[in-house]
Parts: sequence; C-alpha cells; structure tokens
Amino acid sequence: MKKFLIVIILSFSLVSCEKLDLNPLSEASSETWYSDADEIELSLNDLYRTYLWDLEINFISERMSDNWTQRLSVRDFAAGAINSEWGLAEDLWLSTYKGITRANTIINNLENPDLDLPEELKEQFEGEARFFRAVFYSRLVFFYGDVPHYENYLTIEEAFKLGRTDKDIVLENAYSDFDAAIEKLPESYSGNELLRATKGAALAFKARAALYMKDWELARDAAKVCMDLEVYSLHPSYSDYFYSSTRNSPETIFALPQSEDLGQYWGSKNFYTRTAGGANVAQPSWDLFAAYPATDGLPIDESPLFDPQNPFENRDPRLAMTIAEFGKEHLGYIYDPNPYAEEVLNVATGEMVSNKDTRTVVTYAAYNGLALKKGVDSDWTDNDRTDFDIKIMRYADVLLMYTEAKIELGEIDDSVLAAMNSVRARAYDVDYTQTDSYPVITTTNQDELRNILRNERRIEFAWENRRFDDLLRWELAEHALTRPIYGMLDPDDLKEKVVDPGLWFFPEKPEIDEYGLPDFSSMHQAGYIKILGERDFQERQYLFPIPSKEILINENLTQNPGY
Repeated sequence: MKKFLIVIILSFSLVSCEKLDLNPLSEASSETWYSDADEIELSLNDLYRTYLWDLEINFISERMSDNWTQRLSVRDFAAGAINSEWGLAEDLWLSTYKGITRANTIINNLENPDLDLPEELKEQFEGEARFFRAVFYSRLVFFYGDVPHYENYLTIEEAFKLGRTDKDIVLENAYSDFDAAIEKLPESYSGNELLRATKGAALAFKARAALYMKDWELARDAAKVCMDLEVYSLHPSYSDYFYSSTRNSPETIFALPQSEDLGQYWGSKNFYTRTAGGANVAQPSWDLFAAYPATDGLPIDESPLFDPQNPFENRDPRLAMTIAEFGKEHLGYIYDPNPYAEEVLNVATGEMVSNKDTRTVVTYAAYNGLALKKGVDSDWTDNDRTDFDIKIMRYADVLLMYTEAKIELGEIDDSVLAAMNSVRARAYDVDYTQTDSYPVITTTNQDELRNILRNERRIEFAWENRRFDDLLRWELAEHALTRPIYGMLDPDDLKEKVVDPGLWFFPEKPEIDEYGLPDFSSMHQAGYIKILGERDFQERQYLFPIPSKEILINENLTQNPGY
C-alpha cells in the first residue's frame, strides 16, 4: 500500500523536480515561494519541461501508429495488449496531473493580495498558467474521458475521495481557461522568447482541443482568429524547417527548445542509417510510404504516373523529404537497400564502402528497406545526439484544423481550398496561387475533401506525433491497426522472387482502400513480401485505462470499459 500512496501523493500534491517538498526550513516551499516575479517565472518555466509532454517527444505516439515499423516487433498498443497497468497510461496520468497541480498553485498564489507585481506581468503569468492547465485537462479528456477535476489545493484526504468529473464539464472549464489565456497573453515577446506561450498558442491549442472533441464551431473560430493575427506563416522550405539549425521560425507556434550545450537533447543513433554510423532500428512504414500521392494529386493506385519499380518518382515532394530516396545521397553515402548493393559510394571520398543498409551485409538492416530522412542531418551523426526544437504546434496544423472544421460543418468555400492548397503548394516550393505548378485541390465535395484532408494531415505531419491522435479521433484505429505490418523477404528469397525478375522495389501497385489505407495483401499472397508483425487493436483502446494504482487507493474512481 505504501507504493500506491506515493503515486497519489505525486499525482495531487505540489512536488519539486526530484522529490516531494514538505516545507523544509532551509529551502523555499509552496508556503514561502511565489513571493516575487522571479520565483513565479521559475515555477512557470517548469511547465515547459519535456517530462510533461511525453507523447510529443522521441516519436513516442508515432511508435503506436501505422507510420512506424521496427523489425519484427509490434508495440503493445497496436498489438491490443495494453491493460490497466500499462506504463504509458500511468506515466501520462501522473505527469499531466503534476502539471495541473503546479498550474493551479501558480494561479492561486497570483490571487495573493500581498503579492506585489506589475499588473501586466501578473496578467501574463496567469495567462501562461491557465494555458497549461487547459492543455493538460483537454489532453486528459481526450485520452481518458471523464477524469478528476480540481482547481484548488487538495489535501491527501480530499485527493483520495476525488471521483471522475463528466468530461463535458472538464472541457468547459478548459475552454474557459483557454479564453482567459487568449485574453491575457501577448501576441509575441521582446527578445528571443518566441517559444513561450502566446495568444496564438492559446488559440491554436483551443482549436486542437475543440477539433479532437468534434466541437467544430469552436475549432473553426479559434483557428481563424489565430490565422487573422498574421503573426505566423509557413516556413519557406518544408525540409529545412525540421533541422536543428532552424530556430524561431515564423511557422512555430509552440515548441520546447532544446540545447545540447545545456544538456537538453535526445539520442539519435537508432534513427539514422547504419552506413553513416547509426542503427536505423525503426523505420517509416510501408503504410506511410504508400500514402504520398503522385504529382497529379491522385493516390498511387489510381495515378498513371506511379511506377512501383521506381516508387519515389513522380510523388509528392514530401515523400523524398521524409524517407531517404533509393540511389540518392543521404548523410554522405548513397542509400540503397537493394540486396545486390553490397557496397555504396562514400560521396565525400569517392570510395566504395560496405553497405550496412542492406540485409545481405547486415542482418538487422531495415526489414522494410526504408530510412527516416525528415529532420535528419549531420548533427545526428557527429555524437549520436540532436537538439532540434520539439515542435508541438505549428502554423500548418492551424491551417489544416481550420480546413477540417469547415469541411465537417459543410462550410466549404474558397478559404478552405486556400488553406489546404497553401500547405500542399509549400511542398512544391511554389505559392498556392501558382495552380499550374502543383496538383491544386479544387473539389468542393465534402466526402472527397474529407479524404484528401485526412491524407494531407498524414503526410504533412509524418513522424511528428500527430498520426496517433488522428487515428483515435477519426475512429480509424480499428482499420489501420488491425492489418499486418509488411516488409521485404529475406535476402535470398528477395533476390530470387523480386529483384531478379525486375520487380524491385514493389512488385505491383498496392491498392488504397476507402479509408485511405494501403492494402499489400495481394503481394503477400503472391509470395513477394512477408509479414513482419500482426496488429490487433481492440475497440476499448479508444480510451486509455485509468491506472490501476489510482483505482486501488480510491474507491470513487471507476475504470474505463474493457479494462
């Protein structure tokens, strides 16, 4: 029982970064802290730390989606194997309530009449704290449904008695917090503080929360006001936007800045190619690979431009910006997973070197032949670390959220097409008005636009931790995460059945089904490819389980169905 008690204390009490602070005489505490602007700002800064944003970093939620392949393994969520002791649900619950408690504490202390702060600064601090509280509560509602809701200090006894609040009430309070943040936060900050929460961030996150809960009018209006601020714009280059060298882009609305010099980075070795010194443990999936349309805007099974033996040709440019192209330079070497390519060119030296990215040379080279390129540059390889800003909200998302809300409301007008085409045209390095230079979207049919929008989101935000949320809220997980994960045959069979007959890379066109998902089953039945793993998403998983540790110590907490 002691172990469970610690969990609830951490969930509902103000804690320091490393330990529970019970007001030691020699250190600042919740009773002696929050006395001036510096102390409040330091407390706010803690809400920007990455541990409160677990699903947004290190491709955590991407790993549970159909954009991800990792040899023969299948993540527990996709395998339908999660239960009430699932570690990610426990961690998310705990970290989110930590953030809520800290935001509550700041808000409550700002009401102290003895606190001497300039009114403008006080407004900003309250706006930031309300922004975070709204983000955290809307996150809980999306993943867990009804959740405990509180805005004041709680004793341990009160925490033990707290039950689940109807999600509509929780969400109503979150919207109220967003509105307060929108009113109180500035549009921008002086100096180099672009990444602090702003009015635009509050609007964008309100739009996301409303979109996820199908409150289409709220989502439309919040996104439109954010757009009308004219503070944000699309970064000129899609590929350059994701490099660690790109800081403070006008596309970035909210991000967690990283700096290797300050010890803020994440290990990159598992995510870049073996020939360049990485491990390439995980790859973009074939499902994602097949999602990029041809340059005529058609799905690859409908376009006469798509050649399965040359699958990068005549494709949306974001494909080659996201996945390393066969036969082209990547990280200083020619990338080629062909089983006959046992050596590849070192571009800098002009010498041929052992090709560790084909399974004929290294057994554990990518089982599906793919490698991540998006955001990957030389800083990933020099010491197996990278410190690019973790972008949690960017302007392209606001444009597509506005588009989606308008489509669902049946309000299909020129602004919808302009927003969608702006995002697509950027990939082609042209303005959206240059309609002869990219596959412009012209249809006003609601069903057709909905399908285009959903695929546009998938390829625009690939490996940015957005796909998982979309699968849940569109109720597509039951389709996308119940089909096998496919990859290449083992080297000898691959040579005999695919490469030698001239069928490399894909022996045939995969079909795209009514949900915009590729179907590789005919290639598997013909013996051209193999199954790497089976997925078995269960319907109960549209909501995460309430952690069993919380339920065991609080009889007022009930479990979500199926767990």
